[in-house]
Amino acid sequence: MSNVNETAAAEKGFGAFLKRKNIIISGKRYGIDALGAMAQGLFASLLIGTIISTLGTQLGIEILVNIGNYAKGVTGPAMAVAIGYALQCPPLVLFSLIAVGSAANELGGAGGPLAVLVVAIVAAECGKLVSKETKLDILVTPIVTICVGVLLSMGCAPAIGTAASAVGKAIMWATELQPLLMGILVSVLVGVALTLPISSAAICAALGLTGLAGGAAVAGCCAQMVGFAVMSFRENKWGGLVAQGIGTSMLQIGNIVKNPKIWLPPTLASAITGPLATCVFKMQMNGAAVASGMGTCGLVGQIGVYTGWIADVEAGTKAAITAMDWIGLVLICFVLPAILTQLFAIPMRKKGWIGENDLKLNL
Repeated sequence: MSNVNETAAAEKGFGAFLKRKNIIISGKRYGIDALGAMAQGLFASLLIGTIISTLGTQLGIEILVNIGNYAKGVTGPAMAVAIGYALQCPPLVLFSLIAVGSAANELGGAGGPLAVLVVAIVAAECGKLVSKETKLDILVTPIVTICVGVLLSMGCAPAIGTAASAVGKAIMWATELQPLLMGILVSVLVGVALTLPISSAAICAALGLTGLAGGAAVAGCCAQMVGFAVMSFRENKWGGLVAQGIGTSMLQIGNIVKNPKIWLPPTLASAITGPLATCVFKMQMNGAAVASGMGTCGLVGQIGVYTGWIADVEAGTKAAITAMDWIGLVLICFVLPAILTQLFAIPMRKKGWIGENDLKLNL
């Protein structure tokens, strides 16, 4: 009996210690907060760097190319620090994650973002465990954080990267083989992920989702963002149109919880635009994979498709950017999501499935 009491006391004591260290082991903390922050780190480094360097190349401004390359060069550290920020790491732990992110991203290869996510979380939490526990904190905390992170990167990052890359390649291969079915699945699932409080951009980046599958992902994200923006215009006017259309459809998640039926129109629209993107327009995302999950947010998805066109032309795999390319991009990303979502929403409003203020945002 005494052993049981001692075990319970030890568990209670350890739980109190974790609470004091702000270590919360939960799906929300790691699967939503950390993943979402990682996407922001990717956006502020790789994605922005790609846009700036592409702009510099097109305009013949070498300094922009250099700026973009420097931004892309810190992708790993940017992701790791963003994750550490989401986990509310103390300063010494946060700054030590720079080295961890660099190692994990480099050793993770094509699946570097997923490797960074896993490794940075473990290293950050280990660093928090020892933070301010000794008088040599300025030495102990960085040493523990960096050593745990780099050693874990050396041992696990290649395998994590290979696994993530394999899954991404399987999805892309399946999309090439079955563009209709996979166009629907990828478009709907990634679009849904974009509206949920998780990061579709981080998922696409972790899996390296490009090619036709990337194009379907862009289509799904655009259907959600443009669809919700247009469908809720009567309630939210121009502010809502901009906030959702080039911001995020995640703003509607509270309303979706209250009435899940409002999610049907943009989701059904994505089930149509996805296969149109893969089967009719052959729209591919050959820019940065993170852009596949961004949709119309800051027009990042469209810029990603365009940078992919430029890269393909320079590589000789694409003869030129055609009028059909532009028509497909505009239809899939803007026109069809707006029209289709409204076509599905209007009868739902008439039947009372969508109430007058069900889409209202507090803007």
